[in-house]
Amino acid sequence: MPGCGSKDMGTATNITKVKFSVGELIHHRLFAYRGVIVDVDINFQATEEWYQLVAKSRPPKNAPWYHVLVHGSDHSTYVAEQNLAADDIGEAINHPMLDYFFSKFVDGKYVRDELDS
Repeated sequence: MPGCGSKDMGTATNITKVKFSVGELIHHRLFAYRGVIVDVDINFQATEEWYQLVAKSRPPKNAPWYHVLVHGSDHSTYVAEQNLAADDIGEAINHPMLDYFFSKFVDGKYVRDELDS
C-alpha cells in the first residue's frame, strides 16, 4: 500500500532512551543551576566550534543533549545528559520565556495544553 512503507520507522537498535522529557525540572551537576527542559536532541546537534569552545567537560556527542531554560535568568543553555540530574526542589522556575513553551505548572512539571486547531 502507498504510504505504508517502513521508511520512517526505526528499529529497536535505533531507539535512543532519554532520561528527561520536555517540561521536567533539572539541576545542572557542574554549575548548580535549576531549569526546565524545553527540547531534546537524541545526540549533539551544535557545531564542532561550539563544542570545543563551550563543552569544557567534553561530554559524549552520541548521547542526548537538552535545551534548558535557566531559572532566574533570561537565557537558555544546551546541556549533555550526563551533566543533568533531576531537580529535587520541585518548585516552579522563573524565566521570561516560560509562557512561550508551557501553559501551566502541575505536580512539579511544566505542561502545555493542546492548542486549538
